[in-house]
Amino acid sequence: MFSYYLQLGLRSLRRNPVLTGLMVMAIGFGVAASMTTYSVFRATSRDPIPQKSSQLFNTQLDNWGPDKLEKGEPPQALSYKDATALLRAHKAKRQTITYPIGVSVIPDNAGRLPIREGAYATGADFFPMFDVPFLQGTGWTLEDDEKHASVVVIAKSLNDKLFDGGQSVGKQLNLDGHLYRITGVIEDWAPQPLFFDVPNTGGFDEGAKVYVPFNRAVDLKLPNAGNNSCVAEPGEGWDNYLRSECIWLSLWSELPTKAEADSYRQYIEGYAADQQRAGRFSWAPNIKVRDVMTWLDVQHVVPKESQVSLIVSLGFLVICLVNTIGLLLAKFMRRAPEIGVRRALGASRKDIYAQFLIEAGTIGVAGGVLGLILTGVGILGVGLVFPEPVARLATLDPVLIMLTLVVAIVASLIAAFYPTWRAAQVQPAWQLKSN
Repeated sequence: MFSYYLQLGLRSLRRNPVLTGLMVMAIGFGVAASMTTYSVFRATSRDPIPQKSSQLFNTQLDNWGPDKLEKGEPPQALSYKDATALLRAHKAKRQTITYPIGVSVIPDNAGRLPIREGAYATGADFFPMFDVPFLQGTGWTLEDDEKHASVVVIAKSLNDKLFDGGQSVGKQLNLDGHLYRITGVIEDWAPQPLFFDVPNTGGFDEGAKVYVPFNRAVDLKLPNAGNNSCVAEPGEGWDNYLRSECIWLSLWSELPTKAEADSYRQYIEGYAADQQRAGRFSWAPNIKVRDVMTWLDVQHVVPKESQVSLIVSLGFLVICLVNTIGLLLAKFMRRAPEIGVRRALGASRKDIYAQFLIEAGTIGVAGGVLGLILTGVGILGVGLVFPEPVARLATLDPVLIMLTLVVAIVASLIAAFYPTWRAAQVQPAWQLKSN
């Protein structure tokens, strides 16, 4: 019966091509608008490290005082003295300090120009904490951190430029005139949102190609290439900067269990209380230890534009469905005589429901195909509304293709429910008598 009802539906749609076209366009445009904005929202609100997001925690600590804070929220980053003190305490399974730097990669070939690359100064725990995927070798060790060793991890794209994609572990890399030993090569890794460096990237960035030990970067006085906030002038020189209350470092900790997370929070609060008793702080401890998704939510990583546009586009889809309901109602009720004859010949209301819902589903499929085409066009134009780092995340992948078709079909069936119900209520006797 399905094929029979499908044939009836297609024949009916061909009889009214203008009406059919209007319904397909209404479904297609409504679905395309909602799926285009959903693709952006999905990309910006996803869990960047789902396998461990509940175990990774960012630490915040108020070293400025309540009068310099917004809504009582501690600063986004930590000062050097606080970050290094908390790292030395080893109160977590793994911990790492991170800050962005800029380095010039000097090729061995003197005829080639230096390559400016984004980089991070970080710790050995960075790589196992964040499940960074390695293609060659491994990260450096905790012993390398303690020795302030000149070691480096590079990304695949840089390895391709410098070593033609070959084996480079153990080779030397010249960064700003200093030699580093390569310990590993990773994939071009940049989880989106870039959760471990939200203060400097807003959550969206192409990632780094070079990673060097934090202690070695401090020894070489490599400046912070990201945001730097100070409540007072730190004074001249690197040493004064390190001793200042300027905030520029991110501290992340891996805490696998709730008990460990609670214990760590208590330690951070105790540390802040110690600073208060020592006279450094004149205010009560104000600390936050948040997991990945909570941190992203508090930092408002999902652009407001994507949230607003998603709501507006869903409203537009609802308007399109209302129009489709009206068109389907007009179309189905014009066929009351046909329905009456079918009912008189023995068709049940269930049969009428099946026939007209299948016809509506056919409209949904056609609307879904049109919606897919328009969604593809919409994704190409996302850059006109959103910043480039966000716009490039919106893609028409198989999941979105399937979702677009499903939404179109479901939307058309929802729109057809009331007109179909009205059609099923047609009384055969009235139609036979009137005709």
